[in-house]
Amino acid sequence: MDYSQEILTKNYVYQRQTHANPFAKKLALGLAKLEEDKWAKHRKIIQPAFQVEKLKHMLPAFYQSCSEMISKWEEIIPKETPFELDVWPDLQLITAEVISRTAFGSSYEEGRIVFELQKEQAEYVIDIIRSVYIPGTRFLPTKRNKRMLEIENKVQTTIRSIIDKRLRAMEAGEASKTDLLGILLESNMREIKQHRSNDFGITTAEMIEECKLFYFAGQETTSVLLAWTMILLSLHPEWQARAREEVLQVFGNEKPNSEGLSRLKIVSTFRQLIM
Repeated sequence: MDYSQEILTKNYVYQRQTHANPFAKKLALGLAKLEEDKWAKHRKIIQPAFQVEKLKHMLPAFYQSCSEMISKWEEIIPKETPFELDVWPDLQLITAEVISRTAFGSSYEEGRIVFELQKEQAEYVIDIIRSVYIPGTRFLPTKRNKRMLEIENKVQTTIRSIIDKRLRAMEAGEASKTDLLGILLESNMREIKQHRSNDFGITTAEMIEECKLFYFAGQETTSVLLAWTMILLSLHPEWQARAREEVLQVFGNEKPNSEGLSRLKIVSTFRQLIM
């Protein structure tokens, strides 16, 4: 963990490798692709969105998505009868929904469209990266190239529309939202006002790339972690029983809250072991 923190914070020492295939840029060009001063500026603006106090406001979105998934499983799985269920598609779906809700809040449905398009784009890019790249092929009017351009334009248009509506609302005096986009916009405007220069903020185009990165960086990693957690709990039923007992002691039949989550010692210990 210490090594990871050092690498991520000392980006001027550990330079990122640029992918030779230009198709890789189709996914996202946000913080993960930036270097030096530009990286530092973006990180400063984005960091408030991931502070613990801010994340607490997103707990209802986490709960809603989890509750919907569990209710779906309860309808499918017969009681007291062995049943095999492929949970991977649902774990991918729940992480996508959580990101959509926490990133765009009331614009959740538009966020889902962005996710589906990003997912399709990622499949195209991965397929291309695995093959030999011939310079100039990205300019050919192939069916795949046309579709990738169509996806890129649709994603850009959708996110820009969400951002523009938020900016108009904020300029009209409405309070900023507590989702990732709202926090990002508020942080950006604060930097610009503080220094009285747009140079200290990020552009709408750059903000779009950061929103795209929310999906690309968060969805697959989180769904894999959930799958791995379920595997380990099934291999160690004693931990499963202890964790379930602790959750019931802390919450009973009530909805989870941030204060209660901080008291889950067994769950926290298990999380540290698997990570």
